[in-house]
Parts: sequence; structure tokens; C-alpha cells
Amino acid sequence: MSSALSKGCGVLVACVLSAGIGSTTASAEAEHGYGVAHSGGAPIVEVLPERVQIPANVTPQHDWPHPVNDQEHHLFTLVDVLEYRPRTGGNGSSSDYRWDIEGWYGGDYNRLWFKSEGQQDTAFKADYDVDFQLLYGRFLWKHYDIQIGGRMETQSFRNHNVTRGLGVIGIQGIVPYNYEFESSLFIDQRGAVSARLSYTKDFLLTQRLILQGRFQTNVSIQQVEEFTTGSGLNNLEFGVRLRYEIHRKFAPYIGLSLDRSFGETARLVRQQGGDPSQIRFVVGLRMWF
Repeated sequence: MSSALSKGCGVLVACVLSAGIGSTTASAEAEHGYGVAHSGGAPIVEVLPERVQIPANVTPQHDWPHPVNDQEHHLFTLVDVLEYRPRTGGNGSSSDYRWDIEGWYGGDYNRLWFKSEGQQDTAFKADYDVDFQLLYGRFLWKHYDIQIGGRMETQSFRNHNVTRGLGVIGIQGIVPYNYEFESSLFIDQRGAVSARLSYTKDFLLTQRLILQGRFQTNVSIQQVEEFTTGSGLNNLEFGVRLRYEIHRKFAPYIGLSLDRSFGETARLVRQQGGDPSQIRFVVGLRMWF
């Protein structure tokens, strides 16, 4: 009797353990994406759909903004030179002035550039010399843009105006040691070829007091007499301007500018009653926005 009772208890314990192990296995399989079914007493493992756990504080990805908006367009304008140059002697005008403005609209890779440069200077070449350029600029490589477009130049001398259009191709950027440079090749409607190269460099004396050095030269293949331009080296210009940045975007300045013509250009200047070599005191404003 006791033997039969012991045997029955052993069978009961074995059944309980078997049921516990089966339940644990089913739970583990369910957590890993499996389901357990029974058909005729034999367990059948079924693959259940995978459940993705999304944290409560994370929104679906389709509502997220782009991490970088590199298609945004901006407008930038730099008035690098806007100055008055008082008469220093001779027959020069007492109200000479000069400007050099450039800017662009676009993004990181494609930009529409606009540039304007002009002066009134009765002691040197024309009474008025106005230059405007409209260019397409494309990012070429680090710090450099290639530019192509058109240029319109107008000069006035003794109540006589002359105007010409030119095609432009150039490169603009920053060379080592933070020299900003601009080089352009021009071809006018008659096939006359000329070029311009300019460099500027800022030297920080203090956080607000800055000395800018400026160099520019023009060369021409052909002589264009109505624009007081001879073949070869036309001129060299050196300038220094000391500015004080009241605001980073606004700075008055004073400085000196030396401009000298050479060769056939100097001869044409003398024929017009001008001086091929000048040193001018300047006072002006530099700003950007």
C-alpha cells in the first residue's frame, strides 16, 4: 500500500514539473517571436509577427525635420569701399568719390553675384567711370568660386559718354594666409581682351581696429583709346585703410591710395590732361549686411 502511494506521488510531481517547464518554454518562445500550439498533444512552434518597441518620447521618423538644410538661400552685400577723396592739389575736383560694392544671393553651391565699382576723378582718366557686373557663381572647391557672366562699363569725359559690354569669366576666393583675391578675364563686343587682379588682406591691430591692405592691377591685350586703355600693363593701385568697427557690420575708415598708370595708358591720360600718378587721402565707410 505504501509502495503504491509513493509511486503515485512520484507521478504527480513529475506531471507538475513537466507543466512548469512547458509554460516557461512557451513564455520564452513568445518573447522571441514564437508561439506554441498543440495539435494531437504535440507542440507546434509558430513564428509570430515581430513587435517593435517605440519609446513614448520619440515621434515617428516621417515627422522629423531634415538634419541639415543645405538648400536654403541667403542674401549678402558687402560695401567694401565707399569713400570721399578731398583735393590734394592741381586741378582735381574737390568732390571726388569712389565705391566698390559686391554681393550674392543663393546657397552653398550656386550663387548669383552682383558687383559695382565706380569713381569720379577728374584728375585721372575719365570724369566718371562706372562698372557693373552680373555673374553666375559655382562652388569649385574649398574657398573658391568660378564666375561667369556679363559686365557693363560706362565712362564720361568732357560731356562725352562711351559704353561697352563685356563677357566675364573669373575666379574668386581666399588663398593661404587669408588673402582675399579676385581675378577676372574680360572680352568686349569688339574682341578686345583685358584682365583684372586684386588682393585684399585684413590685419587685426585690436579686436575693433583693423588695417586693410589693398592691391589691384589691370592689363589689356589691345588698345581701347575711348576708354583710356593702352595695351600691356595699364595701372597698379596700392592702398591702406584703417577702420574702426563700431559694430561688426559698420566701420568708418581713413587711408591712403596710390594709383599709377604705365605705358600707353599713361600717355592717354596725359593727352586728356590727367595725372598718371596720384596719391590720395581717403575717408569713408565699410559695411555689410
